[in-house]
Amino acid sequence: LFVVFLAGWLAAPAQAAGVAGMFGQGRVSGSLMVGSGTAFNNTYTIYGAGINYYLVDGFSLGLSYESWQGTGPRISKITPSAQYVFYQFGTVKPYVGGFYRRTTVSGQPNFNSAGARAGIYIAASRHTSFGIGAVQERFLTCQRTLYNSCSQSYVEASMVFGF
Repeated sequence: LFVVFLAGWLAAPAQAAGVAGMFGQGRVSGSLMVGSGTAFNNTYTIYGAGINYYLVDGFSLGLSYESWQGTGPRISKITPSAQYVFYQFGTVKPYVGGFYRRTTVSGQPNFNSAGARAGIYIAASRHTSFGIGAVQERFLTCQRTLYNSCSQSYVEASMVFGF
């Protein structure tokens, strides 16, 4: 994570103003999420929202929240994150990042996880990009008797709006 931050910090002064576009220093991006997932042998509808602030061109800190609604135990997740977008590329911009997550499950002990993500953003307009990527998440307080696995990999898709 430090290497990603350092790369973003060193690259920023060399870039002309405005080159980073929606991933530029001082910009804010937001995301809304609707999806589905499974946990505890139940299917859930997932609702979420997130916000990122770009400290320097390409490098952001973010915070997101998810609420899992279904017939099983209530699940909510809050996730602080850091991400670097390689804005120097053309229409397709690679990204890498890391996160820490606190998950609350009704009737169960809360647990923490950490992970990494990588993927690409594809510009749809000056202020909107679509993203597709892969995530690897590891549960830090995993109880093997309660959960099938202490890590998971999944694909993420997003639509990001820059302000």
